[in-house]
Amino acid sequence: MEKQPLLGFRRGIHNSENTEEKQTLITGAHDADVTVATERHYTKNLAFAIAACVCGSSFMLGYNTGVVNTPATIIKDFYNASYNKRQGTNSSKYLSTISISVLWATTVSVFALGGMIGGLSAGYWCNKYGRKGALLRNNLLHLISAALMYYSHFLNSYEMLIAGRLLVGICAGINSGAAPLYLMEIAPTSLRGFAGVFNQLAINIGILVSQILGLDSVMGTKDLWPYDLGATVVPIVIMLCSLPWCPESPRYLMLTAMDENKAEKALIWLRETEDVGEDMDEMKREAETQTRMPEFAFMDLFRNKFFREPLTISVVLQLTQQFSGINAVIYYSTEIFKTAGLSAHWAEYATIATGGVNVVMTLVSAFLMDRVGRRTLLLVGVGGLLIFSAILALSLILIKELNITVVWLPYLAIVSVICYIIAFASGPGSIPWFMVAEIFSQGPRSAAISVSTMVNWFSNFTVGLLFPLLNELAIHQYSFLPFVVLLIIFLNFIYRRVPETKGKTFEQISLLFRRPDMMVYESIIQQDSINTA
Repeated sequence: MEKQPLLGFRRGIHNSENTEEKQTLITGAHDADVTVATERHYTKNLAFAIAACVCGSSFMLGYNTGVVNTPATIIKDFYNASYNKRQGTNSSKYLSTISISVLWATTVSVFALGGMIGGLSAGYWCNKYGRKGALLRNNLLHLISAALMYYSHFLNSYEMLIAGRLLVGICAGINSGAAPLYLMEIAPTSLRGFAGVFNQLAINIGILVSQILGLDSVMGTKDLWPYDLGATVVPIVIMLCSLPWCPESPRYLMLTAMDENKAEKALIWLRETEDVGEDMDEMKREAETQTRMPEFAFMDLFRNKFFREPLTISVVLQLTQQFSGINAVIYYSTEIFKTAGLSAHWAEYATIATGGVNVVMTLVSAFLMDRVGRRTLLLVGVGGLLIFSAILALSLILIKELNITVVWLPYLAIVSVICYIIAFASGPGSIPWFMVAEIFSQGPRSAAISVSTMVNWFSNFTVGLLFPLLNELAIHQYSFLPFVVLLIIFLNFIYRRVPETKGKTFEQISLLFRRPDMMVYESIIQQDSINTA
């Protein structure tokens, strides 16, 4: 057989609407035709499907992350009172300070533990019941967890509250895998980034709403805090009433369930047009490629060299999100605001305001995602995190350790916190959730989602466990310096290893990892996308 060149490139003839060009990649004995996708715009049905998905999944993840933080003192008092009531009407026995601390640490950390369990199983449920099916079934379980947390107060059972937190953590873990997967697979190529950001946007809105409802002037009181925890039933019901009207992921229907007719109907509903031939052709090509490959097994993620590179990227991006120190910055922000002279009351409101900044900037990043690109926003975002975490660490060392009383130092720390939040929201907060769904083909996608989601929750658990210890018992004001070192490592990795996925079909992205010199192919795709824009 005559030796074929690695890359061949042929331009098709543009039609009047410049809708597509053909490129040929020659690998071995066959050609892989790759079509540059037509740019599509949002439809009402697509917007409805995105809203229905995130309101009962991503929003719930964010809400349950922050719901116990603001009324923490009141819930601890409930633990003590419940224990006392169990000892008898005239008992003077109460929990020790250590016992309360252990119960509270369990209440907080068991959520992340449940997230690890749910995250690792997310891929299994998404393949078994479909993306939409997994989300709906998971929220039925969510109702049980909401009931446990709500009724714990009335039954004087802190065990019910802890069990509810574990169960809601499992639900959050499944949702954190299923929701980005559904969003990626229902959105057209030109809008995948925009749709993917709505996962993180809903998480941030959920955290913000939980902070507001937890205020002592709203629901953070001795009598109302159970309603704060039980309020999760509202978005659950909204999702259970709205998502059934939306179709299953077309890619799941076509490539996993092998139902071409249902896949086409789902695309027609989402795109609001009968002209879905391009999407169908792309999925058919992926299906043909899938039939030529051996059946995927979970361990192939680690054994197959074509999967190891995207898996490494997925895992490191999740580590970047959590080990950037975002939870530590939020944890420390109230104290930073107090250092600047705000009262405890106003410092609490200032912390909520930073949550508002996070929401706004995440929304802004949604409009940039498919214009600027994932790689660029990651580099800019992580670079910003590095700069402002270093400034924050230096400010705290000067203020707390060296007792330097320069009047502007506390304000420098506040500005650093705000800029840090902006940098995080610009890309590192949202991209790790959905990029894993972009860089894997259909076969290994669900398994990769499971692994990366579990890594995210494990990292969350680790930071939540270690940072307070570092801050209170070990290195105090120097506790931000480990994050600075890690951010340098993550920034270098992103610059060297993470490809751009903006504007590429799943098929094109998959090809980037098939050969060591695929960056040449990527350059062709990038240039061609510019020419057809």
